[in-house]
Amino acid sequence: MKTAKPSLDATALHGEAHDHAHDHGHAHSHDGAQGASLESALAMAEAYCRARGEKLTPIRRKVLELLLASGRATKAYSLLDEMRQIHPGSAPPTVYRALDFLLSAGLIHRIESINAFAVCHDLTQCQHGILVVCQQCGNVTELHEPKLRQALVAQIEAAGYRLAGDGIELKGLCAQCQANQANQAAPGGQAGTAAAPEAAAHS
Repeated sequence: MKTAKPSLDATALHGEAHDHAHDHGHAHSHDGAQGASLESALAMAEAYCRARGEKLTPIRRKVLELLLASGRATKAYSLLDEMRQIHPGSAPPTVYRALDFLLSAGLIHRIESINAFAVCHDLTQCQHGILVVCQQCGNVTELHEPKLRQALVAQIEAAGYRLAGDGIELKGLCAQCQANQANQAAPGGQAGTAAAPEAAAHS
């Protein structure tokens, strides 16, 4: 029987950032956490690991903290750079091992489309949702729409495919990046339309 995951969602991290999409599902951005909220999230992650008979070691905890503070998908080499500012002797295998542990515990997502990592902010879900990833800034929003996910998986299987993992990503451009593009285009003329999101299933 699986240990219930703690929620690193709205109450622990970012209050009102947890917006309901409709009665059957919801969406939330992986916004940053600070101060007591970040500490609260880390404490819950530690308790969850203990319940699994595992340990959130100082290195694992620091990598998770960096991802929580970032609030967006972050590449491994960026995490390594940050770790080296704190612990100058940090080596790549140390960070990769910590990421592997956090992935196996379900505390973070691997964002395949941009080769980066982001915190899973709704750990009460038995199955990860659909990730919408901004290809420009790395912002990640997780949609928990079980019926939509089931229908999508059913269509994929009907086409003769089997997903290599739980991750389903939609690639797009977030509202902020769209606004930035529009501002850059003005006053020279009309802003270009953002490309339609492209769906991709990943492990």
